[in-house]
Amino acid sequence: MQQVRGGVYLLPYLILLVVCAGCGGQPKLSPIPTDGIILAFGDSLTYGTGVPAHESYPAVLQTLTGREVLRSGIPGEVSSAALKRLESVLQETHPDLVILCHGGNDILRRMARATTESNLRQMVNLVRSKGAQAVLIAVPKLGLFPEAQDYYETLREELQVPVEFDILSDLVRDRSMKSDRIHFNQQGYRRLAQAVHELLKQTGAL
Repeated sequence: MQQVRGGVYLLPYLILLVVCAGCGGQPKLSPIPTDGIILAFGDSLTYGTGVPAHESYPAVLQTLTGREVLRSGIPGEVSSAALKRLESVLQETHPDLVILCHGGNDILRRMARATTESNLRQMVNLVRSKGAQAVLIAVPKLGLFPEAQDYYETLREELQVPVEFDILSDLVRDRSMKSDRIHFNQQGYRRLAQAVHELLKQTGAL
């Protein structure tokens, strides 16, 4: 084993570098078959408030992925209501993968972060119990410099679920991407779809 100055062995150091290079990486997904179904489940951002249905992010994602993408978004829905709704939607659609984008209305209504985190955890577990894979889109905190809520990192590590951390934070800062104070325009929803598409490729789903 090769030594470096001070008698420190090189091989363990290189192994440590390799291990650390993998820290914080996205968990991997199984490939979605070409005839598979992706379910986009969320609130108004999934619904596509501000644009026609064919310009919503699920519609754009369908074109990008070549898979059927079903849109199931309810404007104004909080995560507790979404959790109650999710099982029936899963039974109706039988998706291979579910993209969960929830929590924005919880924030606007000043609901407890622990409650939102718990609801998201239960949604991921419910999706998996039905034989599907899950992905989370991180909803940012309110503030001058929006960034993902802390619990998304916890959920990624605990549940080994991929998370798109940055796209919503980036979009809410950019007025040129928005149709109103909260919702996006055609360009904004396209960028959201592109970010999700890139995550699915990165994690092996596509």
